[in-house]
Amino acid sequence: MFRKYKKLIICLLAMLILIPSTAFAIDTEVIDEKWGKPIYVYGSGLNEEEIKSTAKLLGISDFNNVNIKHVTGEDEIKYLGQGSGDSSAMISSVLVKKTDEKSGISVKIQTPDKITQITEDQYRNASITAGVNNCDIVIASLKPVTGESALTGIYKAFDANGETLDIKRMKVAQIELSTTNDIAQENKEKQNFSINKLNQVIINIKQEINNYYNENGQNLDAQQIEKFIQDSIKKYDLESVMTSDQVKKLTELFNQYKETDAVDSEEVKEQLGKLAGEVSTKAKEIFEDAKESGLLDKIAEFFSRIFKAIFSAFKKDN
Repeated sequence: MFRKYKKLIICLLAMLILIPSTAFAIDTEVIDEKWGKPIYVYGSGLNEEEIKSTAKLLGISDFNNVNIKHVTGEDEIKYLGQGSGDSSAMISSVLVKKTDEKSGISVKIQTPDKITQITEDQYRNASITAGVNNCDIVIASLKPVTGESALTGIYKAFDANGETLDIKRMKVAQIELSTTNDIAQENKEKQNFSINKLNQVIINIKQEINNYYNENGQNLDAQQIEKFIQDSIKKYDLESVMTSDQVKKLTELFNQYKETDAVDSEEVKEQLGKLAGEVSTKAKEIFEDAKESGLLDKIAEFFSRIFKAIFSAFKKDN
């Protein structure tokens, strides 16, 4: 039995234990010429004490060093095209700082134990779709949330600084985040699945669409979109994982994505290339670090002992 599941156990634990968090923090003591102060956008569902506590989680020691906005249920409907409109449900909060041109998007989830489903790379991927660019983003929540509504705070930060994002792209970005999260949750227990692979699939599909538009200068049909999806799934070894229903969801997503101006944006192309390289590098570093440190061998040995103990106890009972 152990030999059958050894590879799966090793891969899962290596991914869970070794995935490094993004190594950056926003310095609120430094005033940037582009936006001035970094902007703290907190959820309207927080009371006064929770607003202060969340600010500390985000690294804000002095409110005088940040601009402050709150995000409401109405904002969620405005930017995402969905939601209940219930401001009391807005819990997750963000700190956003504009950075130099072509720096890309950096995301740090400060409370991974509370942002329970969405990963940093999923936020980056969806933010690129929405038209967010060149910024550092820190996300935190005092209470367990899926994390999907945090995009609202990011969009509010840009809007508050006079950078109006395209409504259609913001709505598609939210559909992307919801769709990829649904697929991730449905497949998380399956052998050979990882959120890293899914992120690479999404990036690759976007790149294929972008390349197609640059080379052909014409609209894509649904059949070509599905081919890009199937090819990307195969490229990242998720053929045995993804269901036909999940492929259909991705096809519906990218049929909407192709109707936005993200498809032939040079900025999107640059940001996707940067993200693709970093996601790929992260996957390689995780494996190499585990291999070189001997952790993979230790995990294998640990579970080998557990299974031996279980089998030994089983034999005694019989």
